[in-house]
Amino acid sequence: MEISQIVIIGLISVILALMLDKHNPEWSMYIRIAGGMLIFFIIIQKLEPVLEIVKKMSEKIDVDFVYIAIVFKVLGISYISEFGAQLCKDAGESSIASKIEFAGKVMIITVSAPVMLALINIISEIIP
Repeated sequence: MEISQIVIIGLISVILALMLDKHNPEWSMYIRIAGGMLIFFIIIQKLEPVLEIVKKMSEKIDVDFVYIAIVFKVLGISYISEFGAQLCKDAGESSIASKIEFAGKVMIITVSAPVMLALINIISEIIP
């Protein structure tokens, strides 16, 4: 059911944007951005149950939740930066889009540093 709502929102946004594009291009851009943001917020709400399931699974297999949280942060950063970059590209601002993508990559490295450090520690314990 939710995917049909998302598709309908997307189609309405596209139709309105195309209708306004000739007469009022700035409003066309606002419609595209608003449609994209609406879809994004619908999707974010659907992720909450997934996070709870993963948390329960991590408790059962005795994995430190810190590492799973880092993985989800990395996924969140990648999705949000990609979404922001696509919005900028839709608005014709590809230079800002590339900077958003770069910032996302830097943030991913920053957030994943504890995992990399843990891996280095494990490798150094294995190899004398």
